[in-house]
Amino acid sequence: MILRDPVHGLVEFEGDAERVVSALIDTREVQRLRRVRQLGLTSLVFPGAEHSRFAHALGTAHVMSRLQARLRGQQSVLPSELRLDDEMERDALAAAMLHDLGHGPFSHLFEEVLPHARPHEEWTVAMLLDDATEVHRALARLDGGMPERVASLIRGDHPVKWLASAVSGVLDVDRCDYLLRDSHATGVEYGIFDLDWLLRALVFAELPLDGPAGDRWVLAIEGRKGLPPIEGFFLARHFMYGQVYHHKATRAAECSVRSIFRRVAELVRDGRAPEAVPDALRAAVLGDPLSLEDYLELDDAMLQHALGRWSRDRDPLLADLAGRLRSRVLPKTVPLPDEPGSEQGWSRAVERAGAIVRARGMRPDLFVSLDVATDVPYEEPPEDPRAGLHVMLRHQPLRRLGDISFPLQRLRNQAIVRARLCFPAEVRDEVRRAIEEVLA
Repeated sequence: MILRDPVHGLVEFEGDAERVVSALIDTREVQRLRRVRQLGLTSLVFPGAEHSRFAHALGTAHVMSRLQARLRGQQSVLPSELRLDDEMERDALAAAMLHDLGHGPFSHLFEEVLPHARPHEEWTVAMLLDDATEVHRALARLDGGMPERVASLIRGDHPVKWLASAVSGVLDVDRCDYLLRDSHATGVEYGIFDLDWLLRALVFAELPLDGPAGDRWVLAIEGRKGLPPIEGFFLARHFMYGQVYHHKATRAAECSVRSIFRRVAELVRDGRAPEAVPDALRAAVLGDPLSLEDYLELDDAMLQHALGRWSRDRDPLLADLAGRLRSRVLPKTVPLPDEPGSEQGWSRAVERAGAIVRARGMRPDLFVSLDVATDVPYEEPPEDPRAGLHVMLRHQPLRRLGDISFPLQRLRNQAIVRARLCFPAEVRDEVRRAIEEVLA
């Protein structure tokens, strides 16, 4: 199978890889990813960000294929049970391709707005293990034990820890694809890093730990020549969070969606449900079990259709909220101090903005919100010797990346917090005056 990809160029899946990709690509669950945008509402800010999780799934599988090609020549140092064989390669390729299978619409936002929502990883595993799904049957036809092994890689409890971390970890094939893909689609260059050299710099290393061999062996960075690409990777991730994923307008749009779903939930519980409420949302609001079948029906197109209907709903409050989002009349935002202990000031800002919108006849709980975006650019907890990444330097013991790299030493375990007050555009001047003390 040969595909053209705007990020990776010519993508080839041959031999066993073609068997796996061909078996999975036309299943209902994988095809649904065509209708789920990779970046949710980000296209309201970056018009080109219309790419789907389907494209990302194939890109991630391609990166896994390239990683395996690199590691085949490096794995002679591993105990035999930890080496890639045909079965393990098929499992890892499938896990890379299917890792986002359970994502709901509007990216990660949907998990936040659904009451008692299950994380998308749990939905992914449920799809893999349910013998009623097409993707389960496709995997089982390849190998009866494959659904459980692929699920184990995605859950992170696979006995070969280094392979599970390559599927989902601090440096994984998922991030390697989405940073480049999201950067390309949004038209920015913050997410670009040297993938070729990064893959070339990966080797196996044994940590000086007690316990099973599967816990001791990890993927490491080879020598100082491997530092620039790995530093570039983590800096790219850091910049993409600051400039794209946590962009103030995207976060404002997400605040609007939270308010819309909160109002829909109120109406459903009051027995005045608006039209076009998806069955999955209705069940979640009422506390009913959410079936896998109903969840699979959810995609961006369904929610966009619902928003259109809600913008004309008989409930004026819902119609106003949905109409604003549909017309891109987004809340205005003001950045708030993010020093330790600033939370009290955040609460004062919300209270003062709420009093202003209440005086205008609007509900503060729906039109004023505090948005706090957080990220840790590089995690390397000192109490966990396996965490983070390690560097192999010639004639030196294995060392942790954060001890070697100057930029990552500064960024490791540092929570980057961006707090913003969101409120309607029509009260911008009043709100700014009211919170001057907090901003000072």
